[in-house]
Amino acid sequence: MTNHWHLYLMGAIYIIAGIMHFIKPKVYLRIMPRYLPFHKPLVYLSGLAEIILGIGLFFNPTKEIAIYGIIAMLAVFLLVHFYMLSSKKAGAGFPKWILLLRLPLQFALMYWAFYYLKV
Repeated sequence: MTNHWHLYLMGAIYIIAGIMHFIKPKVYLRIMPRYLPFHKPLVYLSGLAEIILGIGLFFNPTKEIAIYGIIAMLAVFLLVHFYMLSSKKAGAGFPKWILLLRLPLQFALMYWAFYYLKV
């Protein structure tokens, strides 16, 4: 079965996003909710998860589990998005409208992943 090019695009996006956790960890550390422990390991683990799940999209035997993993990961990342809305400091200097826009975007990304379960 041949996958659509946009599935590969999604995989590449997650791989690049995951790599950025290792290149620019301070960016991600700034937005980590204070109530979560072990910020630096969580940043690296989430980056590694994005890389692994992105690679998983490229292979039919791992595609479905990668999709479920991405949806679960995006659901967990909602914690960060809601935390960033909790105060000006937590928002890391981003305008509130951008932070609000990220919420429906997160659900759109979940739907994008879910779409490939049917294809």
